[in-house]
Amino acid sequence: MDEELKNDKIGRVLQIYTKLTEGYVVNKAEEALLYGVNERSITRDIDDIRNFLDADSERSGIVNTVVYDRLAKGYRLETLYKVRLQNSEVLALCKILLDSRAFTKAEMVEMLDKLITCCVPKSNQKLVKDLISNEEYHYIELRHKTKFIDRMWELGGAIREARYIEISYYRTKDKKTVKRKLQPLAIMFSEYYFYLTAFIDDETVRQRFDVINDSFPTIYRIDRIKKMTVLEERFHIPYSSRFEEGEFRKRVQFMYGGKLQKITFKYSGTDIDAILDKLPTAEILDEEDGIYTVRAEVFGTGIEMWLRSQGSYIELIK
Repeated sequence: MDEELKNDKIGRVLQIYTKLTEGYVVNKAEEALLYGVNERSITRDIDDIRNFLDADSERSGIVNTVVYDRLAKGYRLETLYKVRLQNSEVLALCKILLDSRAFTKAEMVEMLDKLITCCVPKSNQKLVKDLISNEEYHYIELRHKTKFIDRMWELGGAIREARYIEISYYRTKDKKTVKRKLQPLAIMFSEYYFYLTAFIDDETVRQRFDVINDSFPTIYRIDRIKKMTVLEERFHIPYSSRFEEGEFRKRVQFMYGGKLQKITFKYSGTDIDAILDKLPTAEILDEEDGIYTVRAEVFGTGIEMWLRSQGSYIELIK
C-alpha cells in the first residue's frame, strides 16, 4: 500500500473515531464525499473501529460498539456495559468480605484473589493486594469452619423453583440434630452468618414455635444444616402472602425468630442516626433536651439483646 494512501486511511479512521467518541452521528455518504472515497471504504473504516473497540474492552473494562441508528441515518457509539469494577469498588468489596468473616480462610483468600485478578487491571492489582494484605494475613475464620457455598447455591435453586427441602439441622439449645421438611424462601446474611428463612411444613412441629399464623418464617443457620435433600414436590405461596426479604430485614435483629411487635423507648445517646440506621422501621415521636422518644416495629427476640447492649442510653417504655 502506498505510504500516503496508508496515512490518509489512518487519519480518516482517527477522525471518524473522534467524531463517534464526541457523540456525533457519522453518515457514511457524507464521510465518503468528505474524504473523496467510496462508501465501501467508510464501511471498512467502521469495521476497523469496531474491531479496535472489541480489543480495547479487555483493557478498559468497558464494552463499546458502533451501531447504525436508522432514525438518525448514521452510525453512533454505544456503550453496551461495563465489565470491570473500578479499583475503589474492588477494594471496598474486599474489605466488606474480610469484615464479614463468613467463610473459611482458604475460601476467603481464593475469593479475594479471583475478585482482584478478574476485576482489576494488572497495573493496579499489587496496590489493591497490598492494601488488604495485613487484614488477609490476620484473618480469623469462624469456629464452625464449615464450607457451605455449594449447599447455598443448591438452596438458591430450590427457592427459585419453589421445591420442598428436607434437612437435618443441628440445634444448639439442646445439642440435638432435628429433621425438618421446609418451604425455603430466602437466603440472608447477618453478623457473620448466612441464614435460610423457611416455612415449616409439619403442623405438629409448628405448634412449638411462637409464630404459627404469622407471615414471617423460621430461621436456620446454613452452616448448621448437616444434610439436605431437595425434593421434587413443589409448594405454592399466594402472592398476597409472599415473603419479602426487604421488609423482614427492616424488622429483625441478630436473626432471632419470634413474634412481630412494636416497641417504644427513650434514647439519650449522642447519635440518633445510628439508632435509626439500626432500626429502619423506627420513627421519632418526640425530642426534648436531646432525649428522643422512638417507636419501631420489630420481629423476634433479638431486639431484647440489642436494647441491653445500649446500656443506660436506652429506657424501654413499652
